[in-house]
Amino acid sequence: MPEGDTVWRTANALRPRLVGKRLLKVGPDRFSRLAGATVIAIDTNGKHLLIHLDSGLVLHTHLRMTGSWHLYRPGEVWRRPERQAKLVLATESTEAVLFNAPVVELLREREATRVLAHLGPDILAPEFDPDEVLRRARASERQPLGELLLDQRVAAGIGNIYKCESLWRVRLDPWRRADELSDEELGAVFADARKLMQGALRGRVPHAVHGRAGRGCARCSDRVRCLNQGQPPRLTYWCPTCQRARLR
Repeated sequence: MPEGDTVWRTANALRPRLVGKRLLKVGPDRFSRLAGATVIAIDTNGKHLLIHLDSGLVLHTHLRMTGSWHLYRPGEVWRRPERQAKLVLATESTEAVLFNAPVVELLREREATRVLAHLGPDILAPEFDPDEVLRRARASERQPLGELLLDQRVAAGIGNIYKCESLWRVRLDPWRRADELSDEELGAVFADARKLMQGALRGRVPHAVHGRAGRGCARCSDRVRCLNQGQPPRLTYWCPTCQRARLR
């Protein structure tokens, strides 16, 4: 599933091509009535992307595991079949096409606010509130750190890659419970995830553990391990030496 940094980069690519532009054509047919509207803003909240129109409507999208945005010049051949297009926004100079996204819905501004109200602070937002994240983390039912970091109600935008990488960086066992950590220690976990993801916005960050099961840890050379964790289960990669793993 694309993480918050991917969605931020996507929004940054869409803004200069769409914001302030009039939509000449919108597809599929269920969105065709939006033709003639002007895009006034494109925002993100965690893994959610919001396209605001001057009509007071909002296109809300979520890529999940399968979605991706493509940008084309008018008349340019698409790299994917038309049947996979879930949303097409055409201006005089651009065709923005969203392929295979499971969430594409049209909302009013008030509805969009309500749909996203459960989300915690966006991990990449300039106005990030660490105290609110800590409060939500203490209230979360997901206490193992590897599950807590993925709880979008605590901090929106962290996905499985940065969960694994951040816990490796701060040397914490993904199965250790958050209620065993002090506020300072727990806050440092989210602060490191934010720092790591901010770095990813500036360029690709090499993975120390994610996707490296069976290979040597970059810090101690022990073998990186991998197990399912949480519900729904997600693969957690960690170093049993650096991260003080316990018997499971």
